[in-house]
Amino acid sequence: MTKKFDAKTTADDVLAGVDLSGKQYLVTGISSGIGLETARSLVAHGASVVGTVRALDRAESATALIRDAGAPGQGDLELIELDLASLGSVKAAADRLVKTGKRFDAIIANAGVMATPFGLSVDGFEVQFATNYLGHFALIRQVDSLIADNGRVILLSSQAHRVADVDLQDLNFEKQAYDAFVAYGRSKTAVSLFAAEFDRRHRDRGIRSASVMPGNSLTDLPRHFSPEELQALFDFVGNARSQANLPPAELKSIAQAASTSVWAAVVADAGEIGGRYLEDCAVAPVNDSPVPFAEGVRSYALDTEMGKKLWDKSEALIQM
Repeated sequence: MTKKFDAKTTADDVLAGVDLSGKQYLVTGISSGIGLETARSLVAHGASVVGTVRALDRAESATALIRDAGAPGQGDLELIELDLASLGSVKAAADRLVKTGKRFDAIIANAGVMATPFGLSVDGFEVQFATNYLGHFALIRQVDSLIADNGRVILLSSQAHRVADVDLQDLNFEKQAYDAFVAYGRSKTAVSLFAAEFDRRHRDRGIRSASVMPGNSLTDLPRHFSPEELQALFDFVGNARSQANLPPAELKSIAQAASTSVWAAVVADAGEIGGRYLEDCAVAPVNDSPVPFAEGVRSYALDTEMGKKLWDKSEALIQM
């Protein structure tokens, strides 16, 4: 039985008294925000972390506090370059990881973008789908042999998955007008479907996978919003929750937002979280209410048949 945590829990609270010496983790997107705090907390408790960044030259100073968090002789950080929006970059990073043969106790797929203007990746995929989902799918598929038996794969989804299901027939918005937030929601639904399907396919090795809603926090993720647009989004969410008789949404600190992925990767009961969607250091209930910004997971984000179809579609896409 695991200790109970909640929305106020920080990553360090989760790992209090936990010695991660000898443990190894792969964390994507560690140069800022939740990924930076996730990696810092793991290293501070003795773990070795391989962290991915889009540009090595810019990441060294940004990640210095992670290196400083490790006690002498304990905990360390290695950086590798990875642009999730480029399947070529994903392959290069995966090849490097496979060549080292380093085994990971968990992979935390943290990197992402939010509500970007319309654009296509170098491989021709809508940027949010490419970055948040397909790049992670390709990376994890290519390094899954490095995951230790009884290891874990934790992928960051979002409450925004409640905005839209995936559309396998129109991934690039060729048949409908592009909506940045709908595209974001679709990419995060895809992440949850991937986590559930990966869990189904790998649990025979004891490997369990889950998706995580970290909680809303003020990182640089919404950098494509102007201050006015961001405030309008907060107002919209607040009004939607008020009309549904839900309490106001609360912002988390970055340390609190990093807690659920760390909890899932390190201390949560594997059988409890496998194939599930998590929030506030707990398994979230299925909630198909029409309120887009309610807690809980929509059932379509865990749908087994759609998960299989998305997996097959993704396999074909990364071979193109």
